[in-house]
Amino acid sequence: MSLSRREFLRVLAAAAAAGLPLDARLQAKDEAFYDSPRFGNVSLLHFTDCHAQLLPVCFREPSVNLGVGESRNLPPHRVGEALLKYYAIKPGSREAHAFTYLDFARAAQTYGKMGGFAHLATLVRKLRAERGASLLLDGGDTWQGSATSLWTRGQDMIEAQKLLGVDITTGHWEFTYGAARVKEVVDKDFAGRIEFLAQNVETSDFGDPVFKAYTIRSLGGIPVAVIGQAFPYTPIAHPRRFVAGWKFGIEERRLQSTVDEARGKGAQVVALLSHNGMDVDLKLARRVAGIDVILGGHTHDGVPAPVVVSHASGKTLVTNAGSNGKFLAVLDLEVRSGRIAGHRYRLLPVFANLLPADREMAGLIDAQRAPYAEKLSEKLAVTDALLYRRGNFNGSFDQLILDSLMEAKDAEIAFSPGFRWGASLLPGEAITFEQVMNQTAITYPDTVVTQMTGAAIKSILEDVCDNLFHPDPYYRQGGDMVRVGGMSYGCTPGAKIGTRIGDMRLRGRPIEADKLYKVASWAPVAERASNENAGEPMWEVLSRYLRDKKIVKPRKLDLPRLVGVSGNLGIE
Repeated sequence: MSLSRREFLRVLAAAAAAGLPLDARLQAKDEAFYDSPRFGNVSLLHFTDCHAQLLPVCFREPSVNLGVGESRNLPPHRVGEALLKYYAIKPGSREAHAFTYLDFARAAQTYGKMGGFAHLATLVRKLRAERGASLLLDGGDTWQGSATSLWTRGQDMIEAQKLLGVDITTGHWEFTYGAARVKEVVDKDFAGRIEFLAQNVETSDFGDPVFKAYTIRSLGGIPVAVIGQAFPYTPIAHPRRFVAGWKFGIEERRLQSTVDEARGKGAQVVALLSHNGMDVDLKLARRVAGIDVILGGHTHDGVPAPVVVSHASGKTLVTNAGSNGKFLAVLDLEVRSGRIAGHRYRLLPVFANLLPADREMAGLIDAQRAPYAEKLSEKLAVTDALLYRRGNFNGSFDQLILDSLMEAKDAEIAFSPGFRWGASLLPGEAITFEQVMNQTAITYPDTVVTQMTGAAIKSILEDVCDNLFHPDPYYRQGGDMVRVGGMSYGCTPGAKIGTRIGDMRLRGRPIEADKLYKVASWAPVAERASNENAGEPMWEVLSRYLRDKKIVKPRKLDLPRLVGVSGNLGIE
């Protein structure tokens, strides 16, 4: 299927006539929103971190995304008004809604939901039809984040990837289905269709490569190399048992060798399809020569324009394409005399009410969801509050999880992982079982209750905080700060390790280092906790809590008192 602009607008008109929820105020400028005239002779289309969201969603961008050290006040660490000003985006516009948290509930009502693979498919096919030579790259975190993906072990998303026409992908949460499952998909489902690349994964015993490191594709006669970079801290961020025989890392030297090898085989463009996180990619771009562009993921940063990193061997464009299916990046390159002579980049927000659903993809989605429709649609409660997750420290959906843990387990304190995925809900929306699974659908969902000393609690907070705010990006192992319920604390992001957390209090009283406290948590990474002290899955705890409450009222978030963040444009 290919769509000219005239055909595209005709489909929009037909959809409106059929009563589909197109924006009632659609104007000429909206009709032209996806006009993207061809530029250059090579095009790379990129999406990442969709987290198994086949349907359109609301997803609130962070109001806190602090940068420290060299990252302070630089992309991606600008939020809200500071982001709009930096990229000259008009406040109140569609783009402002897509890229920021500002006035989120009202703007979401105005502009509608975003993403959805049926709408993404329409946009992909339109753009590819307009371009003579292109690749569609999926940056990973595709098979995890929904009930249907968990229950089918990623198969619903695998089928969607194939139908969408993905050419190349890499991984992160995919590995939490286990090494055997990933290899099964790569060797069978993807064989001859989708290349799974990861230059930084090797066997633990002999150091043999597990996956193909790179591929060279001819686009209009121009050799383009794509190198895969899986999430380098997979065995640390998740239970080691999933990939017990594999070793992960950034592997900077091996990456340089891979780049050199690809160049030696004639590659005129070298792209790194990365799941490092944007701060890691920015450092990598300065240290590995010969990479023209890094198409990044993991940190869910929707960055409207590439960061141009200049170094001794030239320049590298570093991008990050957001999450949850909200965006499709379009990088057009003009390649002349064996080098990039020019580029044009757009990070296109995928507005479901501006893009008619692709019929074939919509049919696939319906078929994949049909066996689970009744269970997914169970209404558990209604929310009077905006429920969201994304942000460095806490979100209202996280707070809901924390509160349910403390009540169900009669705990004084609760911890919930700093996951970035999970769709948002607007005030007045029903909270269904599907929405609960969108926040909790992982392969290690067990709840755990432990007795912890105040000193142990501080140690955990310090460790996670260092993963987020270490001055060297290579030591940032992913995720936002662990969410903490029931207790308060102070946090100084710019301090040294071991000194960032202080003034910990429970119900206003200082937490004592030697005193034991009852702590509830979920998603245990440690093998001992998983095997010996595991309880019911988190989705059961949260579902029971919601059935009992019926109405979710706005609630005060347990947020740390931040110190030393004055003038930081990553918080408003």
